Amino acid sequence: MEQTWRWFGPDDPISLDRVKQAGATGVVTALHHIPSGQVWRLEEIAKRKRQIENAGLRWSVCESIPVDDAIKRGGAASRPSIDAWKDSLANLGRSGVKVVCYNFMPVVDWTRTDLAFRLPTTGFALRFDIVDFIGYDVFVLRRANGADSYDPALVAAAQSRVADMAPEAVARLERNIIAGLPGGAAAQTRASIGALIESFAGVADRDMSANLAAFLRETVPVAEAFGMRLAVHPDDPPFPLFGLPRVVSTAQNVRNLLSSVESQANGLTFCAGSFGARADSDLSAMAREFAPRIHFAHLRNVAIEGDRCFHEAEHLDGSADMVGIVETLLREERAAKAAGRRPEIPMRPDHGHLLADDIGRASNPGYSYAGRMKGLAELRGIMRAVERQLQTEVAARL
Repeated sequence: MEQTWRWFGPDDPISLDRVKQAGATGVVTALHHIPSGQVWRLEEIAKRKRQIENAGLRWSVCESIPVDDAIKRGGAASRPSIDAWKDSLANLGRSGVKVVCYNFMPVVDWTRTDLAFRLPTTGFALRFDIVDFIGYDVFVLRRANGADSYDPALVAAAQSRVADMAPEAVARLERNIIAGLPGGAAAQTRASIGALIESFAGVADRDMSANLAAFLRETVPVAEAFGMRLAVHPDDPPFPLFGLPRVVSTAQNVRNLLSSVESQANGLTFCAGSFGARADSDLSAMAREFAPRIHFAHLRNVAIEGDRCFHEAEHLDGSADMVGIVETLLREERAAKAAGRRPEIPMRPDHGHLLADDIGRASNPGYSYAGRMKGLAELRGIMRAVERQLQTEVAARL
């Protein structure tokens, strides 16, 4: 697998030199300065590509061209956004960027309630707590009929928790949820997010799934024309937020998505952390089932604390059998290479802990340097050991 690193462009506190020092050869990035719904022009793509290549690296994956909420809602109003997305995709293909990760989460993308959860190691992790989230949704945002989306016992617990929060804690919770996380949806205010949620009124799971399938019918042919691979990122967390549908959360969701357009260009970003936040996800079985259509891997782990509560774990601990997943992906990669089906699968460490000198230093939540470098080193060790095992198996057959 190709070892890659998420980089947020020239304003990222982590330089491309440091990316190289971590041992990565590929960069995962996007044109974050271009608003959702606008076309990525060839000259803007070329400028970013030159920056990366001048540092001796490769732009391996685009993560992501934002999918405008109009597309997720569907209908005639989505046409300009779909056309702009297709034009951006084509321009990336013309420029040699062949893997595009995207997501279909409405209103908010990846979401956490705590960006500095203290660990026993004394480092810090990202965390999601459903009671805190309900507290914000129902008792701070005061979404109309919001309590109807949750179990009454959880609503009661959330009400008590919010009542005990100091004003600064409530403000911090709101910032964590709606102020926008790196590479995710744009920052919102309490008024603007309420309006966005309301704009999805009447959009059910089946509608969102149909809109995703319609989007793929439009975009997959463009990807095919340029030899590209689309890789949907699962919902993070993989369950509904604000009462809105999330339709890439389970193995069955993925089956539906992949079968909606039968093409090798229609594939999956296998994010072990996202799928792993559900206790009912069999990650090893999912990796085996979807391996031929996995075009990108986010290798991270989460520790499930209870129903819809989890925090980012060490890369090799938590809900995912990381050794087994890496072995599955490397076996698929070897088989695909032998058959001439595709190049190697790019992977990256994700959501590293905040550690050592990074504590107190400016960094993007979940994307500090030391924690991800530690994760990449651990994953590299697994990869090297599994590759040695596979070589031994081949030698034994000769």
